[in-house]
Amino acid sequence: MPTAPERLRALLAKPGFVTMPAVWDGLSARLAAEAGFETAFLSGSCCAAGRLGGPDLDLISFGEMYNSFEMVHGAAPQTLVLADGDHGYGNPMNMQRTVRAYGRAGAAAILIEDKITPRALTSAGKPCIPREEARMKVRAAVAAAKESGILILARTDCRPTQGIDEALARIRMFAEEGADILFLDSPASHEEYAMGVKAAGGKPCFNVLSPGAPTVPSREEAIKLGIKIGTYPTIMLSPAINAMLSGLKALRDGGSASDQALPAAQHREILGYPAYDAAAKPYIVG
Repeated sequence: MPTAPERLRALLAKPGFVTMPAVWDGLSARLAAEAGFETAFLSGSCCAAGRLGGPDLDLISFGEMYNSFEMVHGAAPQTLVLADGDHGYGNPMNMQRTVRAYGRAGAAAILIEDKITPRALTSAGKPCIPREEARMKVRAAVAAAKESGILILARTDCRPTQGIDEALARIRMFAEEGADILFLDSPASHEEYAMGVKAAGGKPCFNVLSPGAPTVPSREEAIKLGIKIGTYPTIMLSPAINAMLSGLKALRDGGSASDQALPAAQHREILGYPAYDAAAKPYIVG
């Protein structure tokens, strides 16, 4: 039976765009799988929101992210999960430990970054490590990936702080080092998205396509620009936050349910109560 990395490689070899919802726990992963999505991104920003109730500013740990992967993989074992490996949680040796752990656990791919951590005490910008240090971290990740076959998605965050030329140089370097998927973060224009795709030298490119930044292309535009994988970190998280706020408002106003609440029977169906009863029936005594 093909492994998760082998299945993802086969999917990426096919024509067409890969739409990848972002997930953070068992429920979000199962809902995405049942909606027909074959892949999912274990998003650091979503996990930080769900676990810490806060922003994605390098506060969440490897242990917390790995535990989130276990929840996601357990709830949707057939989903091809791209795990957010962040900066590898340290030097190249830490990077190898992170890659090996996700590979052994069944992740299809892992995203790694070239940002500096701990970051400056501001939410603005992501200063990055020197280019040759970034090369060594990607080289270490690619070597560690040979154990499980997990795909390496290499991301550079240096566009806003060091310019497009440096960002493109890093994309070319990561591709040469053996990264399987490339990610130029924060392009300043659609033209820069296309430049990133060209720098990848034919390897598939990934980008965040959630609306917000003025340069983010639509799905149709991303396809024309050559992007292969688009992820949407806010596609479930933002409506979920809004629904929770709606429920809390209903309670404050003296009600017992939000107008966004599911009917009770549908709520139980989605959470799997009838399926549990059916599975448990053969084991009931008496």
